[in-house]
Amino acid sequence: MISKTINRYIWLLDTLQKKKKLTFEEISDLWRKSGIGDGKPLPLRTFHQHRDAIEELFGVKIKCDLKDNYQYFIDNPQAMCDDRTRRWLLNSFSLSNMIIAGHNMNGRILFENVPRGTEYLQPVIESMQQNKVLKLDYQSFSEHRKTYHIEAYAMKVYHQRWYIVGRLQEQDAIRQLALDRIMEMEMTDDSYEVPNSFDAEKYYANTIGVFVNEDMKPQKVRIRVYGKQVEYLRTLPLHRSQEEVLTKHEQFSEFQYRLCLNPELSTQLLAMGENVEVLEPMELREEIKRRLEDCLTKYK
Repeated sequence: MISKTINRYIWLLDTLQKKKKLTFEEISDLWRKSGIGDGKPLPLRTFHQHRDAIEELFGVKIKCDLKDNYQYFIDNPQAMCDDRTRRWLLNSFSLSNMIIAGHNMNGRILFENVPRGTEYLQPVIESMQQNKVLKLDYQSFSEHRKTYHIEAYAMKVYHQRWYIVGRLQEQDAIRQLALDRIMEMEMTDDSYEVPNSFDAEKYYANTIGVFVNEDMKPQKVRIRVYGKQVEYLRTLPLHRSQEEVLTKHEQFSEFQYRLCLNPELSTQLLAMGENVEVLEPMELREEIKRRLEDCLTKYK
């Protein structure tokens, strides 16, 4: 459940982003009508407390233009646009606020179910802030329950699951652990330092999914796509490196990527069914062919 106070911060940020400039009286009136303030006007003291908290939490400054009717505005809106984490938080909480305010939307806005594990988000973030090692009991799908100690470098969400990315002390290597497979967790007193060489964006730059094989080198991947799947890929690229390198208008388009070959890439391509054909590299083409033949065997 999102904190009611956090919801109010997000409402104020979202409102000023949309309206650009507002007097305090206008803000207070919108607050009253929105339902976020239980139908009451926004107290001036509360407003200034929220301004301070927003700057501390999000690095966004709400200033007053004394020369323009004492209107309030976001002084550095680019801070929200440039930071993907802040932008994600704002979008997520803004949607939450709209749903809370519109009680008649119950049952009409449907979300994908997120497996268990979200209860560990806060302690993981705290361990990252304090650089404290996490001790946890972990039950993977293929092994017995084990106890691990992990130095949390980053977090990643993929296909409805949250993952911790960091150095697993028992293996002395960077690993990814799914939060929904954690049975118990506690923060220890042991400290660690994130290596200067680790950059989460670069670590995943050439990978589909969450699991990285550091021994793999990225290579050119080229696929031919047919039908409506072309438009799906144009509007929602398979990967940030995607380039449309050939277009045969009503026949097909070809897309090119720079990727490491991993099982998740094959799975994503197979999910497109008959609408995609792997052209290169040959080893990926053969892998897809083998998996399709295995699938057909089960249907014979």
